[in-house]
Amino acid sequence: MSNFTLHDLEKRVQERARASADVSYTRKLLDKGVAHCAKKLGEEAIETVLAALDEDRARLIAEAADLIYHLLVVLEARGIALAEVEAVLAERTKQSGLEEKASRRRGRKSGLPGLRTIKTRPGQARGA
Repeated sequence: MSNFTLHDLEKRVQERARASADVSYTRKLLDKGVAHCAKKLGEEAIETVLAALDEDRARLIAEAADLIYHLLVVLEARGIALAEVEAVLAERTKQSGLEEKASRRRGRKSGLPGLRTIKTRPGQARGA
């Protein structure tokens, strides 16, 4: 097992964010803006889900690593430290997962902001 931590990766992302785009993929991502970084995160999330369903352990591990890296890039793009996310996770451990999830539902609207609801006609299936 490695001693490498998510905090080590966060520091690496921060260092690479200060580098030139000529030598840093992280800097190239950040230069394209939060929306681009978020899109890359979404792509990695989908690839991680597909790898999980494929049941190829090595591929899932590799995709999970990509997902975590891209999450840290998005956090960097928004000026959010990993410690802030950890604080929320720590707070959530004070109650059961079911209680915590129910409390989040009461406090906000569901769904993703900015996405339109797909309207269907009666008798029409979505995507048809």
